[in-house]
Amino acid sequence: MPRPKCCRHVCGVPHKNYFKPRGIPSSELEEVVLSLDEYEAIRLADYEQLYQEKAASQMNISRQTFGRIIESAHKKIADVLLHGKALKIEGGEVSVEETKHTECPECSKALSLKRKSTPDEICPYCKKKR
Repeated sequence: MPRPKCCRHVCGVPHKNYFKPRGIPSSELEEVVLSLDEYEAIRLADYEQLYQEKAASQMNISRQTFGRIIESAHKKIADVLLHGKALKIEGGEVSVEETKHTECPECSKALSLKRKSTPDEICPYCKKKR
């Protein structure tokens, strides 16, 4: 019997969760489902550019598990792009952590901060206090 999956931490559910090629009706498209933990792995590794070890700790999983999740997500996204399929983001065993979206006053980069964050945190981009 396989070991049960631990609940993965994600920063939130995307507001836009469906993407498709323009000009093709949805009814004619094959759909690929990207789970919320795969979406979070893409956000942390590719957008936030965190190393796998740091990203894995934020998601409350091992580095090896993070590697498997990101590999699966990359494969699904490549399939969508190469074969003109629709992408739907949903599901997975996750716990959603409340975040607030703001902007650094110094460098104007977009930041996603945990609700419990303090105003004197350091911006990861310009390294100055917010």
